[in-house]
Amino acid sequence: MYRFLLPVILFSFTLIAQSPDSPDITKEEIAGHIKFLASDQLEGRAPGTGKDLEAARYIRQSLEGKGVKFLFEDGFQYFEVSGGTVKSTFSLNGTQLVFDKEFTPLAISANGEITSEVVFAGYGYVIDDKEVKINNFPADVKGKWVLILRGSPANSKHSDLFEKNSSLRKKIITAKDNGAAGVLFVNGVEFDKNDNLINASQGSGEPDAGLPAISITRIVADKILKPSGKTIEELEAALIKDINSVTAFTVATPVKANPVVTRNKKKTLNVAAMIEGSDPKLKDEYIVIGAHYDHLGWGGPGTGTRRPDTVAIHNGADDNASGTSTILEIFEKLAANRSSLKRSVILVAFGAEEMGLLGSRYFVDNSPVDLKKIRMMINLDMVGRLDAKTKVLSLGGTGTAVNFEKFFDHHVSKSGLEVKRSPEGYGPSDHASFYSKDIPVLFFFTGVHDDYHTPGDDFEKINVDGSVIIGDLAYNIVSEVASSENAPEFQLAGPKERPKDQPTYKISLGIMPDMSATDVKGVRAENVIPGRPADKAGMKKGDVIIEINGKPVKDLYEYMERLGELKKGDLIDVIVMRGEEKITLKVQL
Repeated sequence: MYRFLLPVILFSFTLIAQSPDSPDITKEEIAGHIKFLASDQLEGRAPGTGKDLEAARYIRQSLEGKGVKFLFEDGFQYFEVSGGTVKSTFSLNGTQLVFDKEFTPLAISANGEITSEVVFAGYGYVIDDKEVKINNFPADVKGKWVLILRGSPANSKHSDLFEKNSSLRKKIITAKDNGAAGVLFVNGVEFDKNDNLINASQGSGEPDAGLPAISITRIVADKILKPSGKTIEELEAALIKDINSVTAFTVATPVKANPVVTRNKKKTLNVAAMIEGSDPKLKDEYIVIGAHYDHLGWGGPGTGTRRPDTVAIHNGADDNASGTSTILEIFEKLAANRSSLKRSVILVAFGAEEMGLLGSRYFVDNSPVDLKKIRMMINLDMVGRLDAKTKVLSLGGTGTAVNFEKFFDHHVSKSGLEVKRSPEGYGPSDHASFYSKDIPVLFFFTGVHDDYHTPGDDFEKINVDGSVIIGDLAYNIVSEVASSENAPEFQLAGPKERPKDQPTYKISLGIMPDMSATDVKGVRAENVIPGRPADKAGMKKGDVIIEINGKPVKDLYEYMERLGELKKGDLIDVIVMRGEEKITLKVQL
């Protein structure tokens, strides 16, 4: 479909000013790659637009002549991504409610119009376990809406069992299996005090779950329940205390809704190539080095931009032209020194990371090699904004292999970088797909900034010298593992995936937290966004938040929980450590 672009693309490549290829990782070559990938010509490299194909062809061409083996279809691994729109009407007792304010369909909703009374079905569980037996669905649920609480009972001794049954899709399927016509999801107070509707993009691109499904506010749910004399807050509290204390009941409140979710599919791709190892036996073991090359296109609602009201090219120079450009240079140097590599090395430039790690998930599910033979995956995402003064690099996944540090400690100490380590394997980038398959991972990241996911992420702000330093460090680690007789041995380091269903937060202090500050008790403000609540209250970059509204903040997870307890308009006390000084700030949300 995109063949007509090829002559234009190849012509464009010849216009890129680059120095002759050098086997070393050079500033000039990294800069040349970033300038093209983050140029307006590629319009933000959004999946399925054709501009992703243009970027992929550039990446492949950059690897030609290096003696590498292209995998899949001449280096391209195609897969489909989906998008679409949601719309619906919703009436309660004949009164029309407001779309996206009082209700919204789920992206995984089936289409269809339903008019019926409503059955309250608790958490929507049917569990037959030796320790817990629950059936939230009565015999007369057939053909009716069911009203279901999101999440699972807080602080339950059976939380692991409940979590397995608490995803939105699982609850919809369970309702379908029991004859329900559609599902209305509502937040309990303990689950989400702020009562945010489910994000309409959550699950976008996935097939429907088999029933119409709509997120409604607690106010709407309480109106539905009014004839029963009960409220969502009361019902949730009772169920948290005793999961079997509330039996399903029917409310004769007529609800009519007709969710319509449109879906379309587009083709995008990963780019993959391999350097074969020199050892007759160890060449059948692999190291993967990867980075995603896609970004947000022109932005706009639903794309992930932090400025949804602005439609403009999001060039994504740091996110993640910087990582893609750096792995191209690392791979070129590895190819030039292939004789020292006992194990094989695979480069993958992932597509559709911004849509939910889709490219890396597709790769591990359709791997060209046995996943059990992949000894390590290294991921570079946003490595273009190294602070020239502090030289702080975040290195995630350091706990995902037994004695992992023996493979990288000495290289880190010689790099000149201040490396902040985080042991967890799961994270918001493509290495998470490999960690979920029991593969040791390392995640290189220079931190968030004010231009993250905005049109301001341009080449002019890239610290190319910093990317060279990071590239040299990553090269040394890959080379070490590839040439060693021994390889990293996987070990579990935190959960392999995020919780199935969790509340969203619309309250923000207006900071970008330092996600790698494991040496700090609290949350360090990596950046304070001008004009936002924290900035207006006097918070400064480097301040460490240790308390919000009288409650301690020991880490990023607790910070997010504290935000979930707040609402717009609150005036709160935030205690920060500024060096050795403890300061109380009054923050107006």
